[in-house]
This record gives sequence, C-alpha cells and structure tokens, in this order.
Amino acid sequence: MSPPPKPRRGLGRGLDALLPAAAATPAAPAAPAQPASSSGDRTVFPCALEKLVPKKGQPRKHFDPERLEELAASIKEHGLIEPIVVRKVSGSDKYEIVAGERRWRACQKAGLLEPLVIVKDFSDAQAFEVSLIENVQREDLNAIEFAEALDALVHQHGHTIDSLAKAIGKDRSTISNALRLLKLPASIRESVVDGELSEGHARALLGAGDEKSILRAAAVVLKKRLSVRQTEALVRSSRDTGDITPPAPKKKSVGVRDLELRLARSLGAPCTVKDRDGKGEIKIDYASLDDLDRLLERLL
Repeated sequence: MSPPPKPRRGLGRGLDALLPAAAATPAAPAAPAQPASSSGDRTVFPCALEKLVPKKGQPRKHFDPERLEELAASIKEHGLIEPIVVRKVSGSDKYEIVAGERRWRACQKAGLLEPLVIVKDFSDAQAFEVSLIENVQREDLNAIEFAEALDALVHQHGHTIDSLAKAIGKDRSTISNALRLLKLPASIRESVVDGELSEGHARALLGAGDEKSILRAAAVVLKKRLSVRQTEALVRSSRDTGDITPPAPKKKSVGVRDLELRLARSLGAPCTVKDRDGKGEIKIDYASLDDLDRLLERLL
C-alpha cells in the first residue's frame, strides 16, 4: 500500500503566487549580480547565465526552435518581462531552473547575460510540481511529456488523480485520459513527441487493442497520412473484421462536386469542398504569391 499523500503548500494557485511584480530585465548587459530585493523565502536579482543550470528531469524535453527564435527576438527588443524561477544548488554557486528554461535558452540566443531570477526555497517535489504547472499553464508540453510528468507526480510524489486535478486546474477525465497514453508502445509515443502523430491519433490507436494491433494500425496511419477521423474508422474496422485496410473515402455528392466546379470557374483557381453533415471547409489553391494577391482582391 502506498503512503498517504503529503500535504502541499498551495501550488494549485499557479505561478502568480510565486512571482512578485518586477520590471523587465533590460536586454543590454547588466551590472554584476547583486540582490535586488528580498521577501520571505524569495530573493530577486540579475544572475549570470553561466550560473543557471537546467532542472534534471524537468517535464518539458522538446523546445521548438522557431518559437525559441521568436522569444529571443522579443527579449532582444523588450528585455525579459518575466523572471526565471530558480532554487539554490546545495554546496555550489549555481542555481537550478525550476520554471523558465525556455526563457533561459532564449536569453542565451538574445545575448542577455544576466537575466532577472527569483530564488525560491523549494523541495524536490515542489520544484517538480511548479515546473509542471508552468508548462501546463503555458500549454508548452506535448501530450506524452504531459502524461510522463503526471505519471511521475503519481508514482514519485504521492499524488492521486484528484489532487493532480486540483493542483494543475484540470478535470479528472483529462488526467486519466492523459495517463492512458503511456500504455502506447514506445515507438508510437516517440511519433507523438516528434509530431508525426497527433494526440488525437494516439487516443484513437489505443482502441486497436494489444501492442501488435496498435503498431500495425499506426504503420497504416503514418503511411497513408490518415486524419484522426480516418484513424478512428480504421481502428473500428480492424476490431470488427481484423482487417487493417483503411476504409474507402466517402464519395462526394453531385451537389458538392458541382459547387467545386462553380467556385473554380468564378475564382479561376482549383477549389475543394469538404462537407460533413452540413459543416465543412473550402480549400482554394494558388500557384504563386501574385496568384494569391489576385484571389484576395476577388474575395475581399
């Protein structure tokens, strides 16, 4: 029997409870790091980048290069608006990043040598929870990173589904469904992390049954580049018939095909209409930027 969960100190309030109001760190090199303010168990000051180290086992493992460049450009222009939350590394002059590793990476790219940090006296469990809360609030974790972080909170830090839901502001079904993704084979989880499969694909594949069936279905999904709806249909079909062949695409009605032709003639461009029981989308193809400008003039 696992020990009862330990009481927690208000982490469910989110990051706002951690961060005092602070001015943006200027993008220009700062003076040598000196404490700027101190209150209770927190200290705020500009800290040299080389004294900051990423947190081991932090929930987020993938950092989108394009978004990182965008953040670096913003920091270069406006400075660091939100300080990095850290804790002191015992027996060292280093500080471990609890919340804000992406900001730390962007500061390196932007040339901001001494970003503003907030030092907090966190235990290991609290540091992990705060790191997870920040990423969840910013929606920075992919589905597998989120599930792995939740799993660690359950098995390493004594959380239950109910306490997790309260701590990170999600309902119980969201937590339970996220944890189910860890039942997928490792190769499928890697495909989700790499962006080859979406979270919707992963949830649909769970319904295929055993590991062998999931892997076979996933291979078809990746090869045929099936949508989530098509994946769901594939899984249903495989359960009923044992056949992994993707279902034949639904034929367009005469009315939809006629509408595509009329749109194409009117706009002078290929058009595709996808109808789903009265709802859907229209896709208009263009051959060049000049062609796009022409279409915009017709439409706007």
